[in-house]
Amino acid sequence: MIDRLTALFAPPGLPPGMAASSPSWSSVVLLTQLRWIAVAGQLATIVIVSQSLKVRLPLAPLLLAPLLLMVINLVAASVVRRRTAFSQQELFSALMIDVVALCWQLYHSGGATNPFTFLFLLQIVIGAIILEARWSWLVALNACLCMALLTFSYVPLRLPNAYAADHFHLYIYGSLFCFVLAAVLLIVFVVRLDHSRRESDASLAALRQQAAEEDHIIRMGLLASGAAHELGTPLSSISVILGDWSREPSIAGDPDMAADLADVRRELARCKTIVSGILMSAGEVRGIDPAVTGVRAFIEDIAEEWRARFAGELRLVDRIAGEVPIIADPGLRQIIGNVIDNAVEVSPELVVIEAWLENEAESPSLVLTVSDRGPGFAPEMLGRIGQPYSSTKGRDGGGLGLFLVVNVIRKLGGSVFVENRRDGGASVQLAIPLATLALDSAGLAPDKGA
Repeated sequence: MIDRLTALFAPPGLPPGMAASSPSWSSVVLLTQLRWIAVAGQLATIVIVSQSLKVRLPLAPLLLAPLLLMVINLVAASVVRRRTAFSQQELFSALMIDVVALCWQLYHSGGATNPFTFLFLLQIVIGAIILEARWSWLVALNACLCMALLTFSYVPLRLPNAYAADHFHLYIYGSLFCFVLAAVLLIVFVVRLDHSRRESDASLAALRQQAAEEDHIIRMGLLASGAAHELGTPLSSISVILGDWSREPSIAGDPDMAADLADVRRELARCKTIVSGILMSAGEVRGIDPAVTGVRAFIEDIAEEWRARFAGELRLVDRIAGEVPIIADPGLRQIIGNVIDNAVEVSPELVVIEAWLENEAESPSLVLTVSDRGPGFAPEMLGRIGQPYSSTKGRDGGGLGLFLVVNVIRKLGGSVFVENRRDGGASVQLAIPLATLALDSAGLAPDKGA
């Protein structure tokens, strides 16, 4: 029954089994459910006491409380369906409604002489479970104030003659019933709360597992990306050498040698296809063999490396005023290399790299912009940059290069901005906080002997 009520309260867009993903949401639902139980219990108690025990009760004020609680529950149900989390203040207010309603009922039904005053302890326990310490103390304080009020000020019960002479006997029976009721409600509430906690823990464990898997994919993708870049040059060299051999008369004139050479060239083409189609994912930047260098030297070194690979012009615009020592490892070099490689592929004549520092006085960041003169990004692609498999290249693993770049830069606390240039081509801007590349952040110190 409780599970069905929880499902009814669940927000429309919340998948099954995820209703307890927010502990505060589950607490509000449980408070609402307990309030419905309280309303049913109050109405049943009023009927039994007035009809079976023939006790004359002030029905108007006693029926007012359950009526207001029903209205509050209906309003709360509509609010719960629209929200997935609640603040501590809202949980405290919801619990105080129950405390005040109980105090009102007890005030008109004997005050402290009513054995149902022990239900204040139930509300104090619930507050201690779902609220932070300061809010729990406020619930306990308000319950104690209510109890003090009911001790000195209340409307006495007008008992029939059968119980007037020995009302303590009636009090004992009421205490027994109240104890059983409180025990049942506590078990229901604590079990449900523990169930919600287990669901939250399971969801958190699933998220952690997903994060671990993504992190693993990132590291594998980084290694695969580096391997692909490193293998590209020797495979191209081998391809050129095999092409020269195929034109040698001694080989061309030997059918067996020519056939073997053709097989080698086919296998080489297959290797190049496999390398170009390696699926890349995101990875950690603090890789193997980090080196101490300067930010300008690091950028210039990357530019020189790609000038040796690039047949066209690779122009470096260095606007960094002074040298700043950083930790640069192969992983970071590969990430920047991915951006340059994409630019070189679509713009074989010219690629421009600009580098400068922003917010040098406060928290400086290295800003690196790679611009090309290619066709640019399709409009529908600009909004999906950084998502896996978002590419217009039409090959396996396409779009994972930028996915790798975006995720690694975000791990460094930076950002990636992609846009199409007005005069044609595209621009990819990387902003990396220097604090994440500083010597202290890696736990390294410069080599004093260098």
